[in-house]
Amino acid sequence: MKHGAQILSFLILGFAILGGQTAFAIPQVRPAFDVATIKPVAPDDRGGRYIVMQGGHQFVAKAYSLKRMVSAAYNLPLKAISGGPDWTDSDPYDVRAVTPGEQRPPLDEQMLMLQTLLTDRFKLSFHREPKEFAVYELTVAKSGSRLKESTAPPDQPSEIINTVFPGEKIRLPARNATMGQFASMLQRGVFDRPVLDKTNLAGRYDFDLEWTYDDSQFGGILPPIKPENANKPNLFAALQELGLKLEPSRAAIDTIVIDSVQRPSEN
Repeated sequence: MKHGAQILSFLILGFAILGGQTAFAIPQVRPAFDVATIKPVAPDDRGGRYIVMQGGHQFVAKAYSLKRMVSAAYNLPLKAISGGPDWTDSDPYDVRAVTPGEQRPPLDEQMLMLQTLLTDRFKLSFHREPKEFAVYELTVAKSGSRLKESTAPPDQPSEIINTVFPGEKIRLPARNATMGQFASMLQRGVFDRPVLDKTNLAGRYDFDLEWTYDDSQFGGILPPIKPENANKPNLFAALQELGLKLEPSRAAIDTIVIDSVQRPSEN
């Protein structure tokens, strides 16, 4: 899968006369995929929905609607994205892209490249509006954090990937991950509400989570938990084992309102 040819998009080089001197704006380059393909998902495709890096340079978004791509790219829950025509919710796309450079880009940089793709290939424009939401606050439990500092080199990419065992559990190995990245994953992939990192933990950690999901998670698309697994720890209990907890609260979030968007060309 490929991503829209490396798009070196420069801000317009402007200038102003300041006290008799000419001050030039510094060109800024938006991170972009080298090349990308975008294809509608076939109606009979049952391959699941995910975003993942395959190897060092293959970025894949599988069965993602436009709004889900916006949600991922701008680190917001899906309900914080509004506006746009009906197809932005209903029509899934497969995106395959090649990332530039010699090393695998970190997740934050991947999402900046996805932002560029949305602007250039979907002609996305939007504005921000603050709105109050029910949120979860990720905090340290009274017993204290039991997280272990990662031994990975600081420049090693973080890995936070949920593996779904339908009807049984979710298994999440996190490696070299910050609490901010973990909170972002929870709000993008697990819950339908923002998750705010309030842990004040600044390190990078290796940890493993395993829990039984419910229909409030993953958009309610997973099959019900089998009766024999129903009494196993849920996510809240599993987090307690790491010295963490999720607390419900309310907070104002800058939502995205789509002003205009177009269906993409495939190449």
